[in-house]
Amino acid sequence: MVKHFIDNRIETTPNICGGHPRIAGTRIRVVDIVAWHNGAEKTAEEIASEYDLELADVYAAMAFYYAHIEQMKVLIKKDHDFVEQLKNSVPSKLSKR
Repeated sequence: MVKHFIDNRIETTPNICGGHPRIAGTRIRVVDIVAWHNGAEKTAEEIASEYDLELADVYAAMAFYYAHIEQMKVLIKKDHDFVEQLKNSVPSKLSKR
């Protein structure tokens, strides 16, 4: 079941993007928008232009993130834990230096 938020710009679907909230009709997750904005220091305009989004989509993602920050932190931790589990269970084919 698809759930829509913030003027139908943000949606979640259990089997798409691991259930992460994302820009409706895309696979661009809210956490990706926040990482590009806060971590990579891209402006909302740069993100919208680079990923062919409406500026309102970017602002809706940011608003959703801060309105649901505890839920978002849980999803981010879950993703981090999954990556760590993969690192520990699958040997690297790259030599360690």
